[in-house]
Amino acid sequence: MDLSFFHGFFGRALERKKTLIFLSALVLLFTILGMCLLKSVAVYEYHLNLCETFLLDICYSDTNVFLIFLERLGGCALLLLLILLGGMHPIALLLPLAVLVYRAFTFGGSILVFFDYYGMTGALVVFVLYLPVHFAIDILFVFAATLSFGRAFHFCFYARDLLELFKDLFILLIFAAAVYLFEALLLLALFHPIGKIL
Repeated sequence: MDLSFFHGFFGRALERKKTLIFLSALVLLFTILGMCLLKSVAVYEYHLNLCETFLLDICYSDTNVFLIFLERLGGCALLLLLILLGGMHPIALLLPLAVLVYRAFTFGGSILVFFDYYGMTGALVVFVLYLPVHFAIDILFVFAATLSFGRAFHFCFYARDLLELFKDLFILLIFAAAVYLFEALLLLALFHPIGKIL
């Protein structure tokens, strides 16, 4: 594949520095907010359920690693599609904002719950698996949202615009697949027996 394909993708996002900074600041703000609101019992319980699900379905699951990889990539693909569809109309930009805000809020709260409730096991999961993977995917989401903000005010339902949107989705999925492949290798190395690959 021609590298200019990727260069054009990142170039369009990096040209919108103010949007990138705004969306990154939004993610950081709601990550901190997610940490701060854990004092509420209901919010704590919600994040505890998310952490338990992550541990049971990802780290200590009986499901083979390849299926976990496909499930994680499929979920990410759906969110990326929602973010990119937000670029079809200015009002639809609420979609990428909602995805980023929700992920940041649950990210912040879940990190604290991992430390508070699970202790050293939680710390291991956070630093080795949860934090790097979540952070890498959030970077992709911020880039996708930046592209959506860039196209929302001039998008037309022409073949050219639709093709560009699906090209962006394709590139983002390549990077997401690389992140989840890295996660799968970590799962095999640290949490799953080698036989769980198939």
